[in-house]
Amino acid sequence: MPDESLIFEGLKVLDVGSWIAAPVAATMLADRGAEVLKVEVPVAGDGYRNYALAPFTPTAQINYTWALDARNKRSIAINLKSDEGMDILHRLIRDCDVFITNQPLPLRRALKLTYEDIKSLNETMIYASLTPYGEEGPDRDNEAFDLVAYWNRSGLMDKMRHGNTQPVQALAGMGDHPTSVAMYASIVTGLLQRERTGKGTKVHTSLLANGIWSASCLMQAQLANADFSTMPDKPRLTGALYETKEGRWMQLSMLRTAEALDRLFVALEAFELLADERFSTLEARMQHGDELTEIFREKFLTKTSDEWLRILKDEHELPVERVTQFADLPGDPHLTLNRIVSKPVDDIGVDAVINDPVNVEGVARVGAKKAPLLGEHTNDVLGELGFDASAIEALKSRGIVG
Repeated sequence: MPDESLIFEGLKVLDVGSWIAAPVAATMLADRGAEVLKVEVPVAGDGYRNYALAPFTPTAQINYTWALDARNKRSIAINLKSDEGMDILHRLIRDCDVFITNQPLPLRRALKLTYEDIKSLNETMIYASLTPYGEEGPDRDNEAFDLVAYWNRSGLMDKMRHGNTQPVQALAGMGDHPTSVAMYASIVTGLLQRERTGKGTKVHTSLLANGIWSASCLMQAQLANADFSTMPDKPRLTGALYETKEGRWMQLSMLRTAEALDRLFVALEAFELLADERFSTLEARMQHGDELTEIFREKFLTKTSDEWLRILKDEHELPVERVTQFADLPGDPHLTLNRIVSKPVDDIGVDAVINDPVNVEGVARVGAKKAPLLGEHTNDVLGELGFDASAIEALKSRGIVG
C-alpha cells in the first residue's frame, strides 16, 4: 500500500523484559518500524525461548511462540550484575526513546534500574513498567505470571465455571497478550505526551489491572453491591452449549424474544413445545429453563453440527455458531482478509503469523522477520557504541556480554 508509512521508524526501544506481556509491547512497536533491541542475560537468555520446547506444549519443528512474539528485534546479551555490563546498558539508555521492563521490582531496585534511578540518564525517555499487581500495595514486590495475577486474582478463574465444578485454568498467554496491548497503548500515550511537552515520563500497567478490566461487567456489579444470588448457577437456554451427533458443540446466543424462541422450536421440529403451557410465554420459558434446556440437548444430538448450521443459521437465521476448534481457524477467510494473520517476510518455518489486533489505516507494518538468536547482534550493537573487535572479544572472554 503506497500511502502507508512506518510510523515508528527511527524510534529506539530497549526491551529489558522477559516472557510475554512487556516484550510483546516492544514487538508491536517493532512491527511498525521501531528499532527494538532485546537485552538478555548471557547463556540462558529469556526463559520464553524455551516455552514451545516444553513437554506440555504442542510439538512442532519450529519454536513457534518465539517466532511469534520476538520477531523484528535484535538481541544483545549483557551481564547486568557486572559494572561493565551496566555501563553498556546505561549507554544504550542514554540513546533510547522507550525503555520497557517487567523485571521484578526488588531486582530493579537492586540493579538500580527503577525509573527514579535512570531517568537522569535520559530525561526524554518513556519508561514503561509492567508488574503483576501494580506499582503500589503489599504484593507489589511479588512475582507472578498471568495465570495467577490476571486470571486468578481478578476473579475470572472463579467465575469461568459452572456451579460447584473445579475452577478452570487459563490458556498460556491468555492474559499476557491483552496486557501487552494495554502496555503498548500506555507507551504510545506517553510518546504523544512527550511530543507535546518535550519531557519523558513513566507509564505502567499490570496483569491484575487488565484482568479486572476483562472481568469488569461482573466486577463493577460487585462494586455496586449487586446480588449475585440471582444469577443461575448453571447455563440455561441460550447460555447452554449443545452437543451434536458427531460430538461437536453448538452455541446459541442472545435469543432475546419470544418470536426468536418460537423459530427455534420450529427449526428443532419441536412443534409440541408451542402448545406446552410451561413454554407459552417468555417468562414461563425462563422459569422452566432447566426443562427446556434438557429438551434442546436431546434434539441437538439427532443431527450433525453441519446440519444444524444449515437449518438454524442459514434457513432460520438464528444466532448459532459451532464451537470453534483451533484446527478450524486456518480455513477461516476472515483471518487473512482482515490481516489477523499474514505471511511472514522472512522464511521462519511457518506460512502465517498472528498480528496484534491494533489497526490504523495508513500505518504500515514491516511484516514478521526472524526472531533473534540469543546475543545475535551483540557485536553489531557494541560496534555501534564504539567498541572495537578486540574490546568486544575481551568483554566476551570475561562473561560481560555474550
